[in-house]
Amino acid sequence: MNYLAHLFLAGNRPESVIGSLMGDFVKGRVDPTRPPALRHAILQHRRIDSFTDAHPLVKQSKQRINPEFRRYAGILIDVFYDHFLATEWRRYASVPLDAFTEQVYHEVNRQLQALPSRMQLSMRYMVANDLLGSYRSVDGIGQALRGIETRLRRPSRLGEAVTELEDAYLALRGDFTEFFPQLIRFVDNDKEDPSRPAGLTHRRLSVGR
Repeated sequence: MNYLAHLFLAGNRPESVIGSLMGDFVKGRVDPTRPPALRHAILQHRRIDSFTDAHPLVKQSKQRINPEFRRYAGILIDVFYDHFLATEWRRYASVPLDAFTEQVYHEVNRQLQALPSRMQLSMRYMVANDLLGSYRSVDGIGQALRGIETRLRRPSRLGEAVTELEDAYLALRGDFTEFFPQLIRFVDNDKEDPSRPAGLTHRRLSVGR
């Protein structure tokens, strides 16, 4: 899953917001001196990624990507699923998407200087370009893919792969709609942090139950 889904599933504690974003930038053992909620969010990010990568519906979505871009199918499906979450936000969330992203950006800006240097660059770009809000449009997804393309080591033409979303839109949306409630249940059943549910005030907790 990409930024928006991880943030949605993390809850709204400040440490959870930052930790869910740090999951892509912190590798290996998580520093035990970090706050418990932040450590949990980083580890939850990893568990979500593992659950997602192994899920048959996600594998089915990846198979919908044409061979030209198949090696990047994981990246594409992560971003495409964030698009469907953004377009169907009211179905899953009890607060508007703009209010949610504003809260995230506020927290990112507040803690920016304490983040790893490589992460700071990505977070500045995210806030400056309203990356999370832009996922609502296909054009926004194209912009996100072009941004990812600049960070890849080898030529990929990933920015052109937005056509993969357009060509298989209904099928991919169907995969996401069936998959996402299962991911919500997986996260809600996470027993690693018994105090976690108190932070989920932005969620429509009845969804997918």
